[in-house]
Amino acid sequence: MTAMEFLPVLFMVAGVTLVAGVTLFVSSLLRPSNPYPAKNMPYECGMDAAGEAAGGRFRVPFFILAILLVVFDVEAMFLFPWAVVLKEIGLVGYVEMFVFMLLLLVGFAYAWLKGALEWEA
Repeated sequence: MTAMEFLPVLFMVAGVTLVAGVTLFVSSLLRPSNPYPAKNMPYECGMDAAGEAAGGRFRVPFFILAILLVVFDVEAMFLFPWAVVLKEIGLVGYVEMFVFMLLLLVGFAYAWLKGALEWEA
């Protein structure tokens, strides 16, 4: 592959970046700016924030669950390109993907046994 083949991708990235930047700049000029203390307070379902969430602190299980979600989303992203090129990569690629999935399954079982998937109220 040559560098010229990536030129359309470069133009698209530059265009998207330019449109995003111009949109943010124009919206910062047009929007009203009127901050006041009541507006800057945390808002939670129509009630004043109370407890740990009032200070912006969240419990660790929330973050563990979020990280697990990201890990398994990345696994799903790897499955699609693998399925597209399955005929070209042959048996070696097939076995490698199942080893990858087995490692993720072991991690999932470990998280489950440690109680990372349990959400306590």
